[in-house]
Parts: sequence; C-alpha cells; structure tokens
Amino acid sequence: MEKLVEETLTSSYLYRGKIVNVRQDRVRLPDGRTVFREVVEHPGAVAVLALDERAGLVMVRQFRQPAGTVLLEVPAGKLVPGEDPLQCAQRELAEETGLQAKDWEQLAWFYASPGFCDEKIYLYLARGLKPAPQASADEDETVEVITIPLAEAGKMAAGGEIRDAKTLIALQFAALEFEGRLT
Repeated sequence: MEKLVEETLTSSYLYRGKIVNVRQDRVRLPDGRTVFREVVEHPGAVAVLALDERAGLVMVRQFRQPAGTVLLEVPAGKLVPGEDPLQCAQRELAEETGLQAKDWEQLAWFYASPGFCDEKIYLYLARGLKPAPQASADEDETVEVITIPLAEAGKMAAGGEIRDAKTLIALQFAALEFEGRLT
C-alpha cells in the first residue's frame, strides 16, 4: 500500500467559495517525481433511498445548472460542516419532499468523484414515511416530488432516464442488497 501513497509537499488555494474550495497540491509520487493535483474540497453530502409502504421510491426532479438539464434523483443535500450525516439526511428528506421517516439505516458511504474531489456521500434507507411538520424547501431550490415503483426506477436507470450517480448507486444498492427485503 505504501508504494502507492503520494506525499503532499505544498498546498495552495486557488478558490474559496460558498460550497467548494479548490486547492492545488504539489505531491511527490512513489517514484520520486513531483506533480500537481487539483483538489475540490466539499463538506460532504447525504442521499436518501426513501421507500413508502408499497416500495415506491420517493424522488425529486430538479434542474441542475452544471449538467444543464433536469435530473431525476433521490433526495439529497450538502452537509453543514460538523453536522451528523443522519441528521442531515432527516433534514434534507423533510426539506425536499415534505416527508419524515420512522426508520433509518445507513447503507453505505462513497466518494462522489475521487479523482479530483474529496466529497463523501452518505447513503441512507428511510422507511415508515409520513408528512413532516413544517417542512420547507431551501429558498434556492425548485423541486418536483414524485414516487416511482422501485422496479420501474430500475428500468428507468437501465434505459438511461436516470443519470445521477448517487441515484444509480442507491438503486444498485437496493437491487443487490435488499432484494426481497424491501417489499
């Protein structure tokens, strides 16, 4: 393992923003050469595989500026620095869908795109859904909430209608790990 590790020699910030920071690291490779790495720092996020009593998957449609299109996604959101991922998942589910869940289970966590970004996404399964009291969306978000049968969502993913990575991971996790247990 050590033969793969890069040693960070220097770091400098190129940009500091509201959501991300961008830094440039000069690193020494295992063979002694030095190169630069650009790193996007992100506070992390959560994604929620929210299933109703009929194995309907609660999803949101929203326009994503970087992609330049409307995407169909599982509810998700950015962690506030120091925030517990479960509390963030509960908050985001309520804000984006107007729902709360009785039962929560962390399914996994993963790096969104580790070639250039340190963002970790924590994936939760939420069951026992009911309306959340006083749930309100973020002021800068416009979302449409829909519920799709889990099997149909899987077909939509296979057909290219769902293109969001965290949603594809959530659907694969559900198919591989929870088949038969979700219904």
